[in-house]
Amino acid sequence: MLTTLAIDGYRSLRSLVVPLDRLTVITGENGSGKSSLYRSLRLLAAVSGNGAIAALAAEGGLPSTLWAGPETISLAARDGGSAQGTKRTGPVALRLGFGSDDFGYAIDFGLPTPATTAFGLDPEIKAESVFSGSVLRPATLLSERRGGSVRVRNGDEWHRYERRLEQWSSMLSEVADPESAPELLALRDSMRSWRFYDHVRTDADAPARQARIGTRTPVLASDGSDLAAALQTIREIGHAPDLDSAVDAALPGSRVSIDVRSGRFALLLQQPGLLRPLEAAELSDGTLRYLLWVAALLSPRPSELIVLNEPETSLHPALLEPLGGLIAAASGDSQVIVVTHSPVLRSALAEHGALIHELHKSHGETIVAGREGLLDAPAWVWPKR
Repeated sequence: MLTTLAIDGYRSLRSLVVPLDRLTVITGENGSGKSSLYRSLRLLAAVSGNGAIAALAAEGGLPSTLWAGPETISLAARDGGSAQGTKRTGPVALRLGFGSDDFGYAIDFGLPTPATTAFGLDPEIKAESVFSGSVLRPATLLSERRGGSVRVRNGDEWHRYERRLEQWSSMLSEVADPESAPELLALRDSMRSWRFYDHVRTDADAPARQARIGTRTPVLASDGSDLAAALQTIREIGHAPDLDSAVDAALPGSRVSIDVRSGRFALLLQQPGLLRPLEAAELSDGTLRYLLWVAALLSPRPSELIVLNEPETSLHPALLEPLGGLIAAASGDSQVIVVTHSPVLRSALAEHGALIHELHKSHGETIVAGREGLLDAPAWVWPKR
């Protein structure tokens, strides 16, 4: 389980270190930094497949994603004075990392030096570290990369990786090996298993509304296109009673079934008082979205981490409490992080023991309510370049 999330220099997240629990809720007003925190998690996951550079480029390159305020914020500014720009003392950097019960990871992106390439705005990976536990220390360090040089610990000895890495290649992808670097391999596979669900489509042309060829689907696709197959998989090899209970909790007396014709799977919802079941094309956006969350959260193949971004979108307030129960139940098998601005969903999850982080802005910087001081944050150390 992830125990700490650390972000430094990404958009409004100038310097943020927060604890994580089995079920964590990130909330706050619009513009408080919730989306930036969500994207930070997606960037970390992308590192494991060497996709973070492309993801940052899609956001406008490193300069467009960096914290735009002063390197440090004075106490006077925090007390109500104006922020003052000062000469930068440290290198340009965007740093992301996490600690966990098993392995921690941190990465440092910077600009090319010197910029003698047409890709001069693309970030370089300046440093990476993999360590045991939640805090990077010399005793916990397992692998490290500085520039293109990588070394891996094997017992009490360090072995240097023979080939220098390209500046855009992570050691998670290039060095992970079951014999020489098993910790890197385990961490990479763990990060690749993380699941993200963000604004799954429910419009009239949404893939989830269409009958599609179905195969056993233990993991719902990020766009929800295989919804019918995923629900049928839950019924056959998952927890059919949980599926029926989750539907009934939100839509009393209703039941989901799947019509299969010539290998094509179509979603049907039978509701009380109707002479025929409704097809997916007839369902409201809110009903369809709730069924998408059912399929995602009752997966027969639970992920180590599931991240939901604003799952309350299009849902009637009456559906938020059942959704909260569904999310809380999923946290028994997977760590779940929920990003939401819904007070109703926040309260529902708080009743299930969720750790709540409320974000707000101070001089353009994202701050966690109740954790404004350095001593309020978990211990964290960034790798050196």
